[in-house]
Amino acid sequence: MNLETPGHEHSADRVVLLMATRLKRLAGSLAVAFFVVLSSYWYLQIVRSEHYWRLAENNRLRVLRLEAPRGLIHDRSGHLLVENVPSFRLLIDRSLSADLEASLVFAANILDRDEEGLKESLRRYRGAPRDVPVLLAEELELNQVALFEVAIPEHPEFEIAATRRRLYRYGDQAAHLLGYLSEPTAAEQERDPTLVAGDMIGRSGVEQLRDRELRGTAGERTVVVDSRGRIAASEDVDRTDARAGESVTLTVDLGLQQEAQKLLEGKVGSIVALDPRDGAVRAMVSSPSFDPNGFAGRLDQEDWERIVGAPNKPLQNRAIHNAYPPGSVFKIAMAVAALADGLIDPKEEVYCGGSTRLYDRRWRCWQARGHGRLDLRGALQHSCDVYFYRQGRKMGIERIARYARMLGLGRRTGIEFPAERAGLVPDPEWSRSSRGLPWYPGETISVAIGQGPVLTSPLQIAVMTAAVANGGFLVQPHVFEGGARPPEPTGVDADVIAFVTEALANVVAAGTGRTAGTPIVQVAGKTGTAQVIAQATWTRSEDLPFEHADHAWFTSYAPVEAPELVVVVFVEHGGRGSEAAAPLARRMVETYFGSPVQT
Repeated sequence: MNLETPGHEHSADRVVLLMATRLKRLAGSLAVAFFVVLSSYWYLQIVRSEHYWRLAENNRLRVLRLEAPRGLIHDRSGHLLVENVPSFRLLIDRSLSADLEASLVFAANILDRDEEGLKESLRRYRGAPRDVPVLLAEELELNQVALFEVAIPEHPEFEIAATRRRLYRYGDQAAHLLGYLSEPTAAEQERDPTLVAGDMIGRSGVEQLRDRELRGTAGERTVVVDSRGRIAASEDVDRTDARAGESVTLTVDLGLQQEAQKLLEGKVGSIVALDPRDGAVRAMVSSPSFDPNGFAGRLDQEDWERIVGAPNKPLQNRAIHNAYPPGSVFKIAMAVAALADGLIDPKEEVYCGGSTRLYDRRWRCWQARGHGRLDLRGALQHSCDVYFYRQGRKMGIERIARYARMLGLGRRTGIEFPAERAGLVPDPEWSRSSRGLPWYPGETISVAIGQGPVLTSPLQIAVMTAAVANGGFLVQPHVFEGGARPPEPTGVDADVIAFVTEALANVVAAGTGRTAGTPIVQVAGKTGTAQVIAQATWTRSEDLPFEHADHAWFTSYAPVEAPELVVVVFVEHGGRGSEAAAPLARRMVETYFGSPVQT
């Protein structure tokens, strides 16, 4: 009996057809998958072969940065002011540490430091790749270096790097001139790809002004390392040597700079010395000072706040960043202004009885008993206030301001340092725009003796004095050798300058500046005493609290017949210029023109 039926035949055919279709689809999928695998293999092995070869090489090669020696700084005679000395740093590769906490405990024991301090050091490098060695400590002692070197087989994460530390040979004696270094911020590293964490860059003074030249160019060496990150071959795979920074020569005279620092020890103030012929700065000291060697390493926040918060602000360069009432040294500008316009007869006498009455007010002379009858020479020689009160009223503030500015006051001198104060020589326009008030005639009387709103820096007074010393030319102060610019004529007649020069020589020979006289050379100069507070009744400066005591000034040049040196001394709250400032100027002149200072 035949059990097969037509219906059964059709069912079997459908099953076979379905199986064949599925097999074809599976074969197609396998073919596509094979093609994808083959293509990927071709892409990785052929197209991207160089990329993956470099990745493999980087697992056994390491690029080490070679630090560039920073350039040296010399004074005008070649004396070394700033150099680099050998030093050792401790680096840590966090990727090679099995237990970073234990690594820091180990390092703290050798360094005799707090573990938390080391953790804080590491926090500066949170953004750096973990396998890049970063600075953990610096200025290691030799016994510490030996202990780490012995321990490196058990602690491969540590590395000793020989480096150079900046050394300021004379500490605080030229700190404001030379400046200091600090580590670049993350933003600075982003702007300048040549900087990395651990570098040091100039923050002030010459170090900042010539940072690019002094810094040099870092090099690099490519070395073979083993699985623990240690250098495994004696020869470098590749090497580009660092290029040392350029050295810099300053116009500064080391002996004069040291003497100025010594003279201001324990005082607040500034001494500036420059060559009146071309503006070369021979000395520039601000007191109190600071030791830039403290910045040569990594200064922590506590130490920084201690320096910033120190009394009398030691980071301020009082020679250029501060401005003060000039007191009677301003009478130099007054004399030039009066003579240049022919407004007064220099032989005309004014009587000083110790005070005078102008604009319904009594104006006192510093000499309570008065000076008697004086002409312009005598008024400068004895610094008579009454004489200049009366001449100031006759001249008017516009004329006074015009000639003061011609002599370099009330404007920046152009010295290379940033943030120089412009000072202030007031006039009616300034009063209207800055104070919203008219200029009052009584204010002119105050300005005539360097009081009231007039403000100058010690460096500006040096430029004014140089213009008298060199025959009527404005110099631009500079601290780098080769940086001199041709002096600019002030437009003041030579006869006027000659008269003022003779009068200033008399100030030192037989006037208020006698304490600045020296047998070595003839000195010309002018004393100045600037009140800090107004006094209803006169009180001696030495009887006032320190913060209310008068400022002491003395400006000078020598030799009178052929000036080579201008010296300006400013002692903050020092009292009378003849007592607190002029003797210091004498010492500066004797140092420069006398026997050489031993260094």
